[in-house]
Amino acid sequence: MTDTTLRSVSFGGGVQSTALLVLAAHGRIDFPLFLFANVGDDSENPATLRYVEEYARPFAAEHGIELVTLDRIKHDGTVETLWKRLTRKGSRSLPIPVRMSNGAPGTRSCTADFKIKVIAKELKRRGATAEAPATIGIGISVDEIQRANNRRTEPHERIVYPLLDLGLRRIDCARVIREAGLPVPPKSSCWFCPFHRPETWHDQRRDEPELFERSCQLEDLLNERRDELGKDHVYLTRFGRPLREAISEGVDLLPMFDEADGLCDSGWCMT
Repeated sequence: MTDTTLRSVSFGGGVQSTALLVLAAHGRIDFPLFLFANVGDDSENPATLRYVEEYARPFAAEHGIELVTLDRIKHDGTVETLWKRLTRKGSRSLPIPVRMSNGAPGTRSCTADFKIKVIAKELKRRGATAEAPATIGIGISVDEIQRANNRRTEPHERIVYPLLDLGLRRIDCARVIREAGLPVPPKSSCWFCPFHRPETWHDQRRDEPELFERSCQLEDLLNERRDELGKDHVYLTRFGRPLREAISEGVDLLPMFDEADGLCDSGWCMT
């Protein structure tokens, strides 16, 4: 298949996709367009949003790379955020992968609705079609190779993994970023994501207590609605207990994480 001229990276603002930005700036990979699907200023990790504006966007502009922030726009023209969908009065929606009573993650639509579809809409607006698909670079490194190829490729796109092609691990990505004179970004994700590892939750409780309390309040809200529906409680961790109890204050030693901890398997999040 003849490659298309539309080449873009799905930019998450984390270590791997920032390394792709540096590699593109230095001509090691050919991606002139980076699309950042923002799930919401009230939903993304605040530190990620700060990094994108303070470091990534100026760096991209300096090197002639187009870095575009995309919002999810509803039919009425307003911006929908993941937080708003979760907390909307009367909503029964559970778009995030909350942990069920057995600790397993539930089904989710957050990645598809707020990342994949938002980027797809922009690619199609720019001319991507089944006949001329866009090439989309995903920031999965060698140490997370199991995350690759876990979703169906849509007709308008061709998914590639530049970090895998270059044999780069996450630690290599951090080195690439530092060598470009940039600070290494924080891990990207929604601040209330149930895929957080226990140590991430612990750090949030210690370093960002107000954000941790909002996470606890979100879990409380979801379970108030579950009570009204006569359904079992759900949790933001796999421990089957409320977040305030599962992540104890002042405790540094936490249980080992399981395979789902810290991992959005599609590769469109947490990069």
